[in-house]
Amino acid sequence: MKLSEIKTILTTAERVNFKLGNGNTVPEHFHVTEVGIITKDFIDCGGTVRHEKIANFQLWDAADEEHRLKAGKLLQIISLSEKVLGMEDLEIEVEYQAETIGKYDLGFDGENFLLLAKKTACLAMDKCGVPVEKQKIKLVNLASGSTCTPGGGCC
Repeated sequence: MKLSEIKTILTTAERVNFKLGNGNTVPEHFHVTEVGIITKDFIDCGGTVRHEKIANFQLWDAADEEHRLKAGKLLQIISLSEKVLGMEDLEIEVEYQAETIGKYDLGFDGENFLLLAKKTACLAMDKCGVPVEKQKIKLVNLASGSTCTPGGGCC
């Protein structure tokens, strides 16, 4: 999800709720402690130089269980970040504490923002020798009878 998308959703949202992939929800008293830009310059395993830039939201829940972040307040935080940091319409990554800090992509199901699991992948498959996954085909009911006969088209 990009910044423009979350801003559109927040303009009409009644509540701001985050839900994890396992069905658990982030406690309602969460805070957005950071909105920022993360840049990453790196070389992949194939030797290609890459540059990534994302918007980052950090969620945190504290002991102040009466706290509720309203959609308008989150819009103000995003707006200030855009103005002060010169933030572009970037893809959003969300950090949230689990056993360690988890990083998630952001989705929306019409009611809740979804923290979607991120996965690693090889960015240079053509240079690493990783075999392309072959398509699996089920060979079911090839013969009309219980036996295959020459010229019957089942072999």
